[in-house]
Amino acid sequence: MSEAEELADVQNWLRYAREDLRTARSLIAQVDVVPRHVCWLSQQAVEKSLKAVLVFLQTDFPRSHDLDALRNLIPTGWLVADKHLDLASLSEWAVEARYPGDWSEATREDACAAIQQAEEVWESVCDDFCRKGILVDRGE
Repeated sequence: MSEAEELADVQNWLRYAREDLRTARSLIAQVDVVPRHVCWLSQQAVEKSLKAVLVFLQTDFPRSHDLDALRNLIPTGWLVADKHLDLASLSEWAVEARYPGDWSEATREDACAAIQQAEEVWESVCDDFCRKGILVDRGE
């Protein structure tokens, strides 16, 4: 794969992450939103953001929703690796938001917290790429 193709792949991962985060923000503004959907989209935004970094670094990653495991594959020196040391609560939404189980139903507060954490990770990833001279469409 050429460098241009690799960069296009990174940009696609970032676009998907941005779209998931934008959709989560849009949903939370609705009165009748199901909070678990917002939590799941927030988790997905972070997962895709982390995977964009790993694609850029040409680091193989498992098919996993474990955000801490994915973040741990990113070397120190990246803001996202250094600043976001606990993503476990967000990782839980990959399953708990999609399937019934013995866990509590997501609340609006859970959804707001998930969006906030996703936004912070997204901004760190964008800042990391900008520091490396790669322009990122932040969707603003």
